[in-house]
Amino acid sequence: MEKTPDKRACRYVETPIGPMTLVACGGALVEARFGGFPIAHESPVLDLAERELKEYFARQRRDLDVPLAPRGTPFQLRVWEEVRKIPYGETRAYIDVARAIGNEKACRAVGRANNRNPLPLFIPCHRVVGRDGSLVGYAGGLAAKKWLLRLEQER
Repeated sequence: MEKTPDKRACRYVETPIGPMTLVACGGALVEARFGGFPIAHESPVLDLAERELKEYFARQRRDLDVPLAPRGTPFQLRVWEEVRKIPYGETRAYIDVARAIGNEKACRAVGRANNRNPLPLFIPCHRVVGRDGSLVGYAGGLAAKKWLLRLEQER
C-alpha cells in the first residue's frame, strides 16, 4: 500500500455492483465514486469504510458508521442528513424527503441534491424512489439501485 499524508487518501474497492473509489480527508470519508482505477493509500478511515462495505454486501451490517464529511450546499447537507435517516430495507419518495426537511415543494431540488450525493451507499440515496415507487436516477445506474434495494429487502 502506498503511504499518503492524512490530507487526502484514495482506495479502489471492488463491490458486487461494480468498482468504487473511496476518498478520505481529515479523518472522514468525503467521497465514494463509482468506477476508478486501482490505487490503495493507507488510511484508518478507508480501512473502516472498506470493511463496512464488505459487511454490508455480506448482509452482516445494516448501518454504515464510518465518519462522513460530505461537501455541499446547506440545502444539500440537509437533504443528505434526512436521507441517512431512511432505515435499511425501507424507501421514501422524494416528496417524503422534501416534507421531512420542511419544504414540500422542493421535490425536484431534493432530486438534484440526491444526484450530487458524494457518498452513495454511505448516504443511502438508493432508498429514495419516485412517488409511485418507481426507481428513478442513481449514480451507479438503475440496475445497481434495484440490486441494492433487493439486497436490503431480502432478510
